[in-house]
Amino acid sequence: MQERLGQKPVKIAGRRFTDEDTLDVIKMVVAGKLNIDLSSALLRAGARPVGLNGASARVIAAEKRGPQVYAGAGPDPIDLGLVGDVVGLNVELIELLLSHGYTPVLACLGAGEDGQMYNINADTVANRVAVELKARGLVMVSDVTGVLRDVKDKSSRIASLTVAEGKRLIREGIVKDGMIPKLEESFAALADGVRQIHIVGKLQPGDLAREVDSPGSVGTVLVP
Repeated sequence: MQERLGQKPVKIAGRRFTDEDTLDVIKMVVAGKLNIDLSSALLRAGARPVGLNGASARVIAAEKRGPQVYAGAGPDPIDLGLVGDVVGLNVELIELLLSHGYTPVLACLGAGEDGQMYNINADTVANRVAVELKARGLVMVSDVTGVLRDVKDKSSRIASLTVAEGKRLIREGIVKDGMIPKLEESFAALADGVRQIHIVGKLQPGDLAREVDSPGSVGTVLVP
């Protein structure tokens, strides 16, 4: 959508640089079309979805992320613009919806105390929700079948990965681009009590249940 609107997307170490124009597109696509389409699909499947974003009673509380050094982006700190860090969740609202049979569908936009919106990596939000809700596990649906030793070879999928092994793969350059923040956020969630995190790709009917019942059979399971 950025390209269709004449914008040039900028990514640094798998993270999107976000200026005002980019944030507007993220609002339209992530909090708009994608949230509605996913809620519609859940509705067809028999769920009771409720679409939310960070501005919805500040369900995702955020503050601007300061300059940081990112793996794979050189030694200097980088400012990603209007990118935020999650500083809290409105767990009361989420649990209220869940307790009444509703499925919250959270767009990965956070809100500051002043109402300023921030782009937040979806993996960051998902992992924080898993931690705050004390989830036994988290399934992250990606555009790849899991963590691959060779991104061009789907058969190189790694079934199970510990935090130490994942950090080594990042250091060695085997894991790169968008998979780096996905793993780094997952490591943090595992450290905070989530027992296992599954990274899967496009799912066929029955795949989700199979991966949960037999970790690593469909994607990559991350464990402490």
